[in-house]
Amino acid sequence: MKILYIAEIVGKAGVYALKMALGELKKQKSVDFVIAGADGVTGGNGLGRNHAAYIHKLGINVLTTGECCFYKKDLVENLGKIPYVLRPENLNPQAPGIGARVYNIGTAKIAVAVLLGQSGFTRLHGDNPYSRLPALLERLRRETPYVIVDFHAEATAEKRTLFALADGACSAVIGSHNRVQTADETILPGGTATITDAGRTGSRNSVGGVDPNERIREYLTGIPDWTREAWEQPEIQGVYLEIDKHGKSLSIERIQWPAPEPPVKETDFAEEEKPHD
Repeated sequence: MKILYIAEIVGKAGVYALKMALGELKKQKSVDFVIAGADGVTGGNGLGRNHAAYIHKLGINVLTTGECCFYKKDLVENLGKIPYVLRPENLNPQAPGIGARVYNIGTAKIAVAVLLGQSGFTRLHGDNPYSRLPALLERLRRETPYVIVDFHAEATAEKRTLFALADGACSAVIGSHNRVQTADETILPGGTATITDAGRTGSRNSVGGVDPNERIREYLTGIPDWTREAWEQPEIQGVYLEIDKHGKSLSIERIQWPAPEPPVKETDFAEEEKPHD
């Protein structure tokens, strides 16, 4: 099984990079299934309903979210009807949507789950991910040996600890949220592939996908502003996984796949804003 995980898509520049480069990347890697972090697609934080449909149309099988999963009302109202969007599994069961699902790939199946870390998040709080993980993985492995977990967390230590807990019980645990790709991709002794953070999809020459000058201004004034996206050096970041028939990872490769520079920055991608079914 060949799996492509697209790191967190940030704003219109991230959507542009997908539109221009995803097709060739999938072709080059002969990918069977694509997962993408989508917590920062719409305005740099959250995921709108129309953006979700548009990105799915571009060739993403599953979109994962994190602490911004409920920021956009139009998505919240439809989460229960959109099987390709996952919110964190360790939220209150009364919350809309689900956090883990099994998908068909021809005659095979793959399970994807999302867990939210506990350190550093102030607006959304999940249950203890360490307590929830064993039972979650046991349930998913009853249906398929191919199990991918997106661990959306702030602290490196929190991620590394969960990796150790998950080793041997799933195919991969991919760290997300920090939007900076780490160089510690590895396969643990039990056959679980991990990376502390898969990075971001959007502008490489930026601060988390945002114009550096705006972030400097925030630190000088204390006034946050994530509305000015950066466009220089757009690229797709993430990881490429090869998994054997028993659900053990054979390889994990960091991806930094460039997209062409846009002819006009902050282009109005009208198509992505249109309503989709």
